Amino acid sequence: MDWKGYTVIYVVLFAFATAQAVVEFTGLVDSAYWPAFALIMVLSVVKAVGVAAYYQHLRWEPRAVTYLVLGGTVAALALTGAAAYSIL
Repeated sequence: MDWKGYTVIYVVLFAFATAQAVVEFTGLVDSAYWPAFALIMVLSVVKAVGVAAYYQHLRWEPRAVTYLVLGGTVAALALTGAAAYSIL
């Protein structure tokens, strides 16, 4: 990928981060918590996938590497959820 492609991805990530900040600072979180939370989470997942695909070059790797990274991510999320649940 050339610099132009990286620049486009950077601008998209910047726009999504700005959208998250706008949701947070406009008071939408206070008035409608769950829809605002869902929107922020969706934007976060889109940003994470964009970073993994383009900046970590997973888009051009063999699928086995992508599945390995995805499996590790799922395992980390499961362990985090289990740890948070055990605290309650």
